Amino acid sequence: MKYTFTGRNNFNITDELKERTQLKVGKLEKLLPEGAEAFVTYSVNKSHHRVEVTIPLKKRILRAEVTSNDMYSALDDIIDVLEKQMIKYKNRLRDRSRRDASYTEELGAYGNGSDAYEESVIVIDRNKHFSLKPMDAEEAVMEMEMLGHSFYVFRNGATDLVNVVYKRENGTYGLIEPEY
Repeated sequence: MKYTFTGRNNFNITDELKERTQLKVGKLEKLLPEGAEAFVTYSVNKSHHRVEVTIPLKKRILRAEVTSNDMYSALDDIIDVLEKQMIKYKNRLRDRSRRDASYTEELGAYGNGSDAYEESVIVIDRNKHFSLKPMDAEEAVMEMEMLGHSFYVFRNGATDLVNVVYKRENGTYGLIEPEY
């Protein structure tokens, strides 16, 4: 597996941290295709240590980001997240390959690692219907705040397209607009 390490906010990456990362992420190699590449980014903001790992696959991207008080504990946590994502993806491929032969080749590209975890079945237990009234993004943010939600779906009055506003971790807001 090839690794690319990046440090942000003047974070110096030590050889010990690189070795520990390669040891931890190396445990995932049995689940990943040969020649996989891992992009690892470390950053420190005050007392928050953040590790981001991105592993591009053929048709997917495995990505996890963990913030902790210690860089090594963040690294331990991120491996758990990535392992669960990869096992879930492989289980879905296996289920699809049983129904459609075109997925068999993609499944064969991944190692024969242990699938100790079974994929949890996705159950949609609630279905909501509502009308989308035209409004601008600022109005949508006000509606979202009044409802106490973390996101709000609305029809943009200027473009007549469905948009989503959401509250970000840092307290600001984001807007998702579709691209056609």
